[in-house]
Amino acid sequence: MTKQVHLAAHFPGVNNTTVWSDPAAGSQIDFASFRHLAETAERGTFDFFFLAEGLRLREVKGRIHDLDVVGRPESLTVLSALAAVTTHLGLAATVNSTFNEPYELAKRLATLDQLSGGRAAWNVVTSWDAFTGENFRRGGYLDKSDRYVRAQESLRIVRKLWDSWAADDLIADQVTGRFAREGAGAFADDGDHFRISGRFGLPPSPQGRPVIIQAGDSDQGREFAASGADVIFSWHGTFAAGQTFYKDVKARLAKYGRSEDSLKIMPAVTVVVGDTDADAVEKAAYIREQQVSGPTALVLAELLWGRDLSAYDPDGPLPELEPVVGSSVTQGRVGYNDPGPIVAEWRAQAEAHGWSLRETVINQQNRQTFIGSPATVAEAINRHVQEDAADGFVLVPHLTPTGLDDFVDQVVPLLRERGVFRTEYAGPTLRDQLGLRR
Repeated sequence: MTKQVHLAAHFPGVNNTTVWSDPAAGSQIDFASFRHLAETAERGTFDFFFLAEGLRLREVKGRIHDLDVVGRPESLTVLSALAAVTTHLGLAATVNSTFNEPYELAKRLATLDQLSGGRAAWNVVTSWDAFTGENFRRGGYLDKSDRYVRAQESLRIVRKLWDSWAADDLIADQVTGRFAREGAGAFADDGDHFRISGRFGLPPSPQGRPVIIQAGDSDQGREFAASGADVIFSWHGTFAAGQTFYKDVKARLAKYGRSEDSLKIMPAVTVVVGDTDADAVEKAAYIREQQVSGPTALVLAELLWGRDLSAYDPDGPLPELEPVVGSSVTQGRVGYNDPGPIVAEWRAQAEAHGWSLRETVINQQNRQTFIGSPATVAEAINRHVQEDAADGFVLVPHLTPTGLDDFVDQVVPLLRERGVFRTEYAGPTLRDQLGLRR
């Protein structure tokens, strides 16, 4: 059976994928930028628009990381504004479960779901460092195992709150049109991290409850996604790696009484479209060079080595120093638990190809990339979906806010011609677009 491709749009924000020097680059915080990308995604009948989260600006040796100086808006606020200028596009927010309370999470997400007519999604993430926690009263830092325990408990409670208004039990007042039920919204939960009780303030939206997204490739993350997520947002560098991940995660669903269709696997990808394959390859090489400047290459290398590498020439050879685990040279970014093997691989690749430090960083970026003419890109995307390397993709453009324009104008029509991508939305809610039960 031919599978349908699912597509989503990621707003680049303060990411190393963004080409800040491009003359067409726009603001990362102006609403017009968010609106343009969202309206482009809806014109392309994408499933949802995805926003990341930053709870603290990244720092390098005590100074704000250069990509973060523009600031980081709060996701749910931006998506609430976008709900007013879109009609079918899903609105997905990354919201941290470590520094938010379940009732607060449930209320804010349910409000977006109501305002948008059933188009909200929550990307459930955990915090990984004490550096971020310094922005919060707890100074919060939890061991990795505890972070997932808290996240699972948060998700369980949030769902309990969303389900506390049982539609079948609601009694409609035929005169006023209002609903009332004894015990409506009542909840209570006593767990390892939370002990709460009360009444939840909102009935279900048209999609029942927001879609749950989970990002993570670890074994614990995969299990978390299999147990309760609707979409898993992942990273794979090759087609084969995607197939391996897909098979592993889908195989975990049965133990939770779930079908393979109940979880969509959507890796993040970058796409470079050119008039011809050769044109796209040349364009992609230029983009990679602009994405990884000399200073950026040093920052990314410092993250791996755990050392101050400012004395090194990014266009020179790799450092001969051995990496240090647990260093705080670069703060606010995920580090490496075991950098030794990765450093060894970098050195082997640099020696084999004659790469400088910067060239090595450019070529070791792990994100799956589709490069080619519109026909080549459409064929590659469809192959990944039909051969079970993914159910679809979250596109991360290199340019804000016009980075998806070429894809929507040139690639989407070809996917539609193949009969593997919708020409119109399946219904009013995000669950309709994803083919998920309400």
